[in-house]
Amino acid sequence: MTSDAIQALGGVGLFLFGMILLTEGLRDLAGTTLRTFLARFTRTPLEGAATGAVSTALVQSSSATTVTTVGFVSAGLLTFPQALGIIFGANVGTTITGWLVAILGFKLTLGDITLPLIFVGAIMRLFGVSRIALLGTALAGFSLVFIGIDVMKAGMAGFEGVVTPASFPKDSMTGRLQLVLIGVLITVVTQSSSAGVATALTALGAGAINLPQAAAMVIGMDVGTTFTAALATVGGSTATRRTGLSHVIYNLLTGFMAFLLLGPFTALASSVAANGDSQIALVAFHSTFNILGVLIILPFVRPFAHLVIKLVPERGPELTRHLGEEMLRDPDAATDAAISTVGEIVNAQFAFLARRLHYSETAREDVTQLHAISTALAETRRFVDAISPGPPDALRSRRILSALHVMDHLGRLYFRCTQEQRLNALDADHTLCRRRNLVRGLAKYAGTDFDAADLEARMNRLRLALRRHREVYRHRIFVRASTGQLEDDEAILRLDALRWLHRVAYHLWRIQHHMNRLHEDSLPASRRREAAVEVLED
Repeated sequence: MTSDAIQALGGVGLFLFGMILLTEGLRDLAGTTLRTFLARFTRTPLEGAATGAVSTALVQSSSATTVTTVGFVSAGLLTFPQALGIIFGANVGTTITGWLVAILGFKLTLGDITLPLIFVGAIMRLFGVSRIALLGTALAGFSLVFIGIDVMKAGMAGFEGVVTPASFPKDSMTGRLQLVLIGVLITVVTQSSSAGVATALTALGAGAINLPQAAAMVIGMDVGTTFTAALATVGGSTATRRTGLSHVIYNLLTGFMAFLLLGPFTALASSVAANGDSQIALVAFHSTFNILGVLIILPFVRPFAHLVIKLVPERGPELTRHLGEEMLRDPDAATDAAISTVGEIVNAQFAFLARRLHYSETAREDVTQLHAISTALAETRRFVDAISPGPPDALRSRRILSALHVMDHLGRLYFRCTQEQRLNALDADHTLCRRRNLVRGLAKYAGTDFDAADLEARMNRLRLALRRHREVYRHRIFVRASTGQLEDDEAILRLDALRWLHRVAYHLWRIQHHMNRLHEDSLPASRRREAAVEVLED
């Protein structure tokens, strides 16, 4: 008996490990295709639900779909109501695993080919490169899933006649609730509803439980996933916490609806069991109540989204609200969130600069905002440093490189904004005032609908004009100082003010340049080119 229990638990472990390998291989194989698919086909909640279901079925992971979706919300590529469609659809996609297990694991016998497939997968993983290695990982994981099922079946067979449906709560309201709680507990322990469903299918096949009991447990397994979702929201970004709460509310509502369907399902169970299709009936029930749940809630996506937004308001610093440690599990989603945050810091820095160049004195709220910008910049740097960049020629690496360039210039622009003496000196004469107003005029366009490429070109022209004007202005100031029209200290201060203005214009141009590169697939300026420009400007 003990050895049978150990064997059954080992089968669950093999199944879980196989699912991990299968998910990792399929997710990495999908690469940017999954992200493009999720971002493109989400115009309506129904389209988003279908996209979420298909994506989850393909990569065998609702977590991968959800984390990517959260990244899109953080980056502003999707609205929260659009994301809800994907999240609801992901629940339907997870039921595909149950169909694979029921058909391939029980209706067909794969035991003779899974061991050779593991060998093939291991060889592909060890000696293959790129997609071949990833395919090998997925193949080995796929094989381990069904080996795990075979081991579970062998372990469960030892309990035949010992553990029977009579060993579990009876088919009453109280008994069904107890079975639901058992299902919740199984999912909480295994952290996988798929493993729970596979266990229920195995127990059903071994005669340890009957179909109505298995159905109640499967409802609990679906509800049990809310524990993981709720746990993931702790300390997460606002988008993550809203997504987690949406998952909890939706699964509880769907579980309640499925619980109400247990009565009619039990009435049909006896005829289905007589035909020997109990396991197919169980996964059909699992898929049916998930699909019904999606169809019922889709018309109310927007009110549902407003409720969740009201329950989970924005908290913490405004500029870094998209950043969350949990997003680092998906480097692409983390990169989206980081770039969105960098864009907001740029807008805040440019707006501050425009306002500061307009008023001659720094107000108390300006000091507060400048400190908030500095804090957000430091936090974003730490977040970006924690992102896995991937291969140097990968799109993610190029985007991170551009983001680092932007943050470098933002840091130096922040330092310029603290140089009060040079800022105040811009009011010294009409020439400096005119140049200051030109810089302020361009800084005001950040975050507006103004054409980004045109804005970059204008900033570059202004930067070049200021560089040419420096020599003329320098000569003029020295002439006035030499003839006694201007004090030496005042002359130096005015020259420093123009040099300050020129360097600010340079930083604005480079920030806009790299922000434009962030939204393109082309390579940004190389480090060598960046360094060369710096030498010219300083």
